[in-house]
Amino acid sequence: MNIAKNMEAIFVAIVAIAAATGIATASVPKFRAAPASVVASSDATVMHTVYVSARRLSAEEKAAL
Repeated sequence: MNIAKNMEAIFVAIVAIAAATGIATASVPKFRAAPASVVASSDATVMHTVYVSARRLSAEEKAAL
């Protein structure tokens, strides 16, 4: 047998078998998203804000970068 001639076909076959095995053995995760009532109530949610104190660059300063 001349394996060097058929390396591409062998590679494609191995990839196909690996993909089929991966799909066949894939499992559905036990826990998906929690129900909305369990996550958090809307009054307990805190919105974090970030304040950035910086001056804007002028056109000359932008051009210098």
